[in-house]
Amino acid sequence: MTCCAPTPAFAEALAGGPNRGPSANEVRLASRPLGDNLRQSEFSVPAIHCGACIRTIETALDAMPEVVSSRVNLSSKRVTVRWRDDGTTTPPMVRRMVDLGYEPNLFSLEEAGKDAGLSALIRALAVAAFCSMNIMMFSGSVWSGADAATRDLLHWICAGLTLPALLYSGRTFYQSAWIALRSGRTNMDVPITVGIALAFALSLYDTIYSGDRVYYDAVASLIFFLLIGRTLDHAMRERARTAVKSLARLAPAGALVLDGPTGPAYLPLADIAPGSTISVASGERIPLDGHILTGESSLDRSLLTGESLAEPVGPGQTVPAGALNLSGPLALRTTADEQGSTLHRLVQLLDDAESTRNRYRRIADRAAAWYSPVVHLAAALAFIGWMLFNGDLHNATTVAIAVLIITCPCALGLAVPMVQVVAARRLFEAGVMVKDGSALERLADVDTVVFDKTGTLTTGLATPTALSGSSADIALAASLAARSRHPYSIAIARAFANDSPPIWLNPVEHAGLGIEAHLNGQTYRLGRPGWSGPETESSGTIFSVNGKILAAFAFEDDLRPNAALSANSLLTNNHLEVLSGDRPEIVARLAAKLGISGRGGLLPDQKLNRITELETENHHVLMVGDGLNDTPAMARAHVSMAPASAVDVGRNAADFVFLRNDLMAVPQAISVAREARKLVKQNLVLALLYNAIALPIAIAGLVNPFLAAVAMSASSVVVVLNALRLGWHPFTKGARP
Repeated sequence: MTCCAPTPAFAEALAGGPNRGPSANEVRLASRPLGDNLRQSEFSVPAIHCGACIRTIETALDAMPEVVSSRVNLSSKRVTVRWRDDGTTTPPMVRRMVDLGYEPNLFSLEEAGKDAGLSALIRALAVAAFCSMNIMMFSGSVWSGADAATRDLLHWICAGLTLPALLYSGRTFYQSAWIALRSGRTNMDVPITVGIALAFALSLYDTIYSGDRVYYDAVASLIFFLLIGRTLDHAMRERARTAVKSLARLAPAGALVLDGPTGPAYLPLADIAPGSTISVASGERIPLDGHILTGESSLDRSLLTGESLAEPVGPGQTVPAGALNLSGPLALRTTADEQGSTLHRLVQLLDDAESTRNRYRRIADRAAAWYSPVVHLAAALAFIGWMLFNGDLHNATTVAIAVLIITCPCALGLAVPMVQVVAARRLFEAGVMVKDGSALERLADVDTVVFDKTGTLTTGLATPTALSGSSADIALAASLAARSRHPYSIAIARAFANDSPPIWLNPVEHAGLGIEAHLNGQTYRLGRPGWSGPETESSGTIFSVNGKILAAFAFEDDLRPNAALSANSLLTNNHLEVLSGDRPEIVARLAAKLGISGRGGLLPDQKLNRITELETENHHVLMVGDGLNDTPAMARAHVSMAPASAVDVGRNAADFVFLRNDLMAVPQAISVAREARKLVKQNLVLALLYNAIALPIAIAGLVNPFLAAVAMSASSVVVVLNALRLGWHPFTKGARP
């Protein structure tokens, strides 16, 4: 009888250990073939929380011989790995991430963006606050001179009150420290964990043996102050959510397939193969790229290109997924499946660009790189020095704990998020919402500002001017325009509203031409010159009766309020550009009016390429856009901003959203960000100065852990007060950021 060797998962189960992460077979089944023996796997890794995590994971995965490339997206906590498939084995990517302390799951779009971490931190903070306050109350009796028996009882009560803070609230630091140590590295949470554990252990020892000094208050206060900084930081980071999920939701769930094997059927997009015939009703989005077989309509591509005019389409023309079918039913022959559609390519562009930007290292992350080894070394040297000096283990341990507590990074942890929270409040009062704390740091670096046109520099609404026609004819044109969904018709109806509109007979909208109706036996048309009436040099839209021109209209985009003032303010210290999918001649006129350069007729990937080009030239770009076509460029830019009127995807992709119509929000935000950067640097200097003074005092044994905790708390209060200075000097509209 022969016995085969157990599988790795079965062997692990026999050993009593859990099978952590998906198996190799699950990874292979969930991976996507890319051709040329390449496959792509995507993992969700909840433990990713900073730039150091990105570098650790990418470095480890890229070192594996089978892995071609790896990319970490901080916003969605997503790891994308491209690997070479030999047909037999799957690279041990999951095992490598588990060994590093980052347990992965197979990525699911439905699960992306969920954040349970903030609520857990708030609960932990509440528990630590409750424990700290009550421990301080009981400790007051000890400080006032309670006798031995009463003092011992109060010490035991304080020990019991410390346990919830120690075991529940402190888990955030212990887990982070354990992950770092298990993968052979350290972080800021390692000395925190060591200090907390030693302070509690020493206090418990002194409680058992009736010592007169314990440091439970120091332990609880330390956890409480650290959690304040950690919660603020987490809240600011997690407000920056990936736009990928919202982008994917723009696609319909399915489409009506006309040539299915069992007749017409509504099928999910994933089940529709290229070459299928599908039907798209008026008012629906195009679900998949395709060629028009039958039908005529107007297509709104504004979400994809930013083009402000509807485009007439008919048989033989190609239409992209995501465009809105305005005026007539269409039958399409699909040319791509769901994964190859225009919308899906935009998802990939956005994800790639966002991942690139996530490599930015925040100031606090850079400061933390040297903190941990310095603190460990100082505490170890203090312990060794005092052991050599007097051989008193209790005293040496007390001094080492005091060093760990007094150098605890509470001030450092609060230095950045506190300023960011205050800056976010100041900006919100000015009508600007901050979605990402690190964006404030990035915004302060900006030297180039790139604007989209339609919906950003302009309101997206056209202002009509009547070039000719009597007031009665213009009012009649407005009443006919009210029957149309075309943007120019809507503008005419809005600008020249008719109080008593006539009853039009048989109104028909002709795709790409205009609208036609009958009144008193006469045929009226409102639309394109050459169809509605003879073409003239100055006419843009013509209103006619039986081919005779009654009125003519021209259109101009409405600039947002203070667009010119904002541009002038920014031009002093920044390079400005307009990148738009609108027609080049329209973009050129607008750019000339503002005194900046402009490019028109750009597709989303062309906008992205221009942003990449500027970033490659070491420019720090602020992209201000509102449409779906802007989102890849916004995600790739150093920092991004969108108006509140932007589509959901644009708002999700942006770091800042300005809530008012005024474009002065852009220079305002830059001004506040630069003031915030100054205060962050001041706070870091204050934190370092505090450590430079406090560390020698603690090493000399002049403070116990409780006094160390008081000093640590005082340093935290100082950086908070300094952060509150932001905005004391009000921003003036004439300021030049």
